[in-house]
Amino acid sequence: MAILVAYDDSEPAQQAASHAFTQYPNEEIVLLRVVEAAAGSTGAGIELAREYLAERKERASDELVDTASDLVNADDVDFRTEIAVGNPAREVVAFAEEHDVDHIVVGNHGRSGVSRVLLGSVAETIVRRSPVPVTVVR
Repeated sequence: MAILVAYDDSEPAQQAASHAFTQYPNEEIVLLRVVEAAAGSTGAGIELAREYLAERKERASDELVDTASDLVNADDVDFRTEIAVGNPAREVVAFAEEHDVDHIVVGNHGRSGVSRVLLGSVAETIVRRSPVPVTVVR
């Protein structure tokens, strides 16, 4: 069984990772960090954008390994890290569809009302589009 944790180093994401490590200690846990691509990077600047995203992806990968190690004793829980580039909700759902993922755990910033409508909710989008069960940690 593989558990996918949407991880962006925020407090809700850390709580989601801790939840996954506690609830699924004997399962493989995948921490997925999505590096958001800047809008409007087309045309002549596409190569520059690719280089920039490659650098951000590498930096995010290094940071993810460091922060994940702080959250859990690596000897106790089997986990790995993955990095994707794009829209966070879309990439989490796509990763779950393309890999052998049985469950997704995601943190929630707890926005409500107008801020949720204007900003959208990554957790809500994942819940609506996920091909597997989702746990939202608050």
